[in-house]
Amino acid sequence: MKQNVQIGLKKNWKQFTILVIVNAFVGGMIGIERSIFPQFAELEFGIASKTAILSFITAFGLSKAIANYFTGRLANKFGRRNLLLLGWILAIPIPFILINASSWSWVIFANVLLGLSQGLTWSSTVVMKIDLVGEKDRGFAMGLNEFAGYLAVGLIAFLSGYVADTYGITPYPFYIGIIISFVGFILTAFWVKDTRVFVHKENVTDNTAQLDNVFLETTFTNKTLSSVTQAGLVNNLNDGMIWGLLPIVLFSLHFDNKNIGIITAIYPTIWGIGQLFTGKMSDKFSKKSMLFWGMLIQGLAIFGLLFTSNFSVLALISALLGLGTALVYPTFLSTIAQATSPKQRAESIGTFRLWRDLGYAFGAVISGITADIFGLEYAIMLIGTLTVFSSLIIKFRMPGQIKSIKECIEVEEVKQALYLSKNIQIIDVRSSDEFNQGHIPNALNISLQDLKHNDSKFDGKVRYITACGKGGGRSAEGAKLLKEYGLNAMWLCGGTNKWFGLN
Repeated sequence: MKQNVQIGLKKNWKQFTILVIVNAFVGGMIGIERSIFPQFAELEFGIASKTAILSFITAFGLSKAIANYFTGRLANKFGRRNLLLLGWILAIPIPFILINASSWSWVIFANVLLGLSQGLTWSSTVVMKIDLVGEKDRGFAMGLNEFAGYLAVGLIAFLSGYVADTYGITPYPFYIGIIISFVGFILTAFWVKDTRVFVHKENVTDNTAQLDNVFLETTFTNKTLSSVTQAGLVNNLNDGMIWGLLPIVLFSLHFDNKNIGIITAIYPTIWGIGQLFTGKMSDKFSKKSMLFWGMLIQGLAIFGLLFTSNFSVLALISALLGLGTALVYPTFLSTIAQATSPKQRAESIGTFRLWRDLGYAFGAVISGITADIFGLEYAIMLIGTLTVFSSLIIKFRMPGQIKSIKECIEVEEVKQALYLSKNIQIIDVRSSDEFNQGHIPNALNISLQDLKHNDSKFDGKVRYITACGKGGGRSAEGAKLLKEYGLNAMWLCGGTNKWFGLN
């Protein structure tokens, strides 16, 4: 049964708004830990080693990275909504485990669950919003998504810090998590709808070249995708350091829980609010420039931590970190969405988010070991250097042209398009004799020679697919002619032979 599916932010604003709200609750689950966890580790479990304290971030990063990847791989098969629900189910026991944890191992286990939950929930909401809005507003959509999530991270970080300072480090801050997880599950169960049908709709008219190997090209070989991926990894590498070590630095400077909560909350709050603007900017301005400047600002801000103990200056540095991250975060996702075909988008985003969130684990391990052996200053210096270097990779490796256009359309895509839409027409550009020997059902026969003199017969609202025997050659020339007439046209990969399985 065909569905009346329309892609666009305005056309799907109700479902989009629900997903934004859901993602705010997703972000809130992380915010609980952002300002209180190092002290929670030391006060409740007597853990003082920076490496040991940051082990909870390592556990979180590894599990979230794995969940990101498989969410991308499985989204088309099992549905985005089902994976989102599974993520909330995993989130529900986390605050109860933290409240009742009798050893640090239980805390690590809770953070493994948190990582799995975050990978499933956040990845699903990202992909669903991209499905709904189409190419025009993807940056803005990602900005709204990340705004909601990271604003919630900042607000809940401040709230949990305030609650910890007023009522103690445990159990009261974790009661917030109980509320968040149950409300998030209820919202998803009753109001969120799956978006796979929007992918099928967009695929009808999309002409982005498909990747031969999504994982390898997103990770290593595609200059656009791999440049974005390394920057995502480094971004979360420095975020892992800030998450784990910034509260320790502030605690060593004798700030109380309230002021630590304020400084640590400024970073994700600016990050969140900023994306309301930077997301839309990524739809209009150079994505490459935004990624370069965002990573560079982050790196320089991290170096700034080495030179001050003043509350106001530290608050400014936290704001600059938020600004730099706001410039890159929605741009990462909108760049990948633009560079990949609808069918492969979820898997490519999943691969990117795998490496990006491994940055949490790498950042926690690298900064923790460096801080234990050489001191906090050297850990900060190392992470700042890596972040600046990442900006230079964007500057010199990433091409300015993001979208790779495919020259032909696959047979299966055309068959799916014919099923989903009436606005498609196959034109067989062979001679009438060749056509009569065998042709695609409902194809029009207009020879290449006749096509050169028939521009007035075509409808600008129809998508035309030219076909010949083997594909390329005459059909490629025919598609080029139709494009010169201002029409939407592509040639059929493999031609009629492939249609009938003769190749």
